[in-house]
Amino acid sequence: MGVEICVEGLTKSFGHQVIWQDVSLTLPAGEVSVMLGPSGTGKSVFLKTLVGLLKPDRGSVRIAGRDITKLREHDLYEVRKLFGVLFQDGALFGSMSLYDNIAFPLREHTRKSESEIRRIVLEKMDMVGLIGSEEKLPGEISGGMRKRAGLARALVLDPEIILFDEPDSGLDPVRVAYLNQLIVDLNAQIDATFLIVTHDIASARQVPDNIGLLFRRELVMFGPREKLLTSDEPVVRQFLNGRMQGPIGMAEEKDAAQVEQELARLGDGADPKTPGSQDLTPRLLPGPGIIRPPRWEAIARREAELHRKEVADA
Repeated sequence: MGVEICVEGLTKSFGHQVIWQDVSLTLPAGEVSVMLGPSGTGKSVFLKTLVGLLKPDRGSVRIAGRDITKLREHDLYEVRKLFGVLFQDGALFGSMSLYDNIAFPLREHTRKSESEIRRIVLEKMDMVGLIGSEEKLPGEISGGMRKRAGLARALVLDPEIILFDEPDSGLDPVRVAYLNQLIVDLNAQIDATFLIVTHDIASARQVPDNIGLLFRRELVMFGPREKLLTSDEPVVRQFLNGRMQGPIGMAEEKDAAQVEQELARLGDGADPKTPGSQDLTPRLLPGPGIIRPPRWEAIARREAELHRKEVADA
């Protein structure tokens, strides 16, 4: 079962450069949350701060009732055992087989026998669809398989929190679709708390329970998926629709007058082919034979009510 993460007033800077400030949110236990934002808004820094690899300037991160920003290294090490992390490139050892890569955390952090390690490794490889590839080296497999191997390694210590740092980077759309289904299925099976940093809008629309958006050194919004997907906030609509009109520019922030003009033109039908953020994309469901967690019923009712309201207002 996952654990809740409560973030209050979190601020991080490097020298005089403020990355983000006064970030507050709660990642609900056992749910899938996605953090979005333009490049350079500190999404990966946020992940590293949650796991205690970076210290914030101010604020707190409470995990299982403990503020990790105030823990000594030994105590922080114990809290980190709650985490599994999937890095962008999988972070596999190139000279080790997939089996040995996935077994590495068990050999490093536990005193389990090799027979018990083998049972766990094969179980996790089966969960991510890698049975039969035990002896392959990372250089001999596709990027999608490397991601799945990295995910299997993140699972071997049975973490209660799993962080995904741009899991879709370097993958084609088909592999991203398979990975998204795998993430949804795993969450339904192990009920851990998932946080995914991504730029992939299709993933953000289909996969999570909750969505957050970082922009201009702040957390613009964080909340249930349907709240963000139907938001009228200009930067949220711009990012989720992948369009040029809005506060986000190519190299720097746009001034308010320019943004106002662009949005006015958009309202006059300058971009009629762009789907509105009011479109509530169907949620990705766990695959056949996988039991949905109880919370899914409440989510389904909430989204159905929102859909009925949209139809009534149309």
